[in-house]
Amino acid sequence: MRPLYRYHVKQRALPHLVTADTVNFGKPFKLTTDEAFAAALYILCEPKQSGRVLEKFDWGHTFHEPNRELPDECVHARDSLEVVAIQSGHLW
Repeated sequence: MRPLYRYHVKQRALPHLVTADTVNFGKPFKLTTDEAFAAALYILCEPKQSGRVLEKFDWGHTFHEPNRELPDECVHARDSLEVVAIQSGHLW
């Protein structure tokens, strides 16, 4: 039986990030769906797509400011275990 998907699936854990939306600004672990989706795209080496998701919001441009360092490091992680190891060095 052939698999239902044809493409290699990249899997990564999403690191702990800080939200930039106007309701939960600055709170960890309270990402909007759009922020989580944009972060996932960024980590999976799709920064332009990530920017497109966030550009629809007035606050979208501020999301990467407090979260830039951690996703940049996670781009190079081979799997979720490496993401967890990277973020453990950044947790407050």
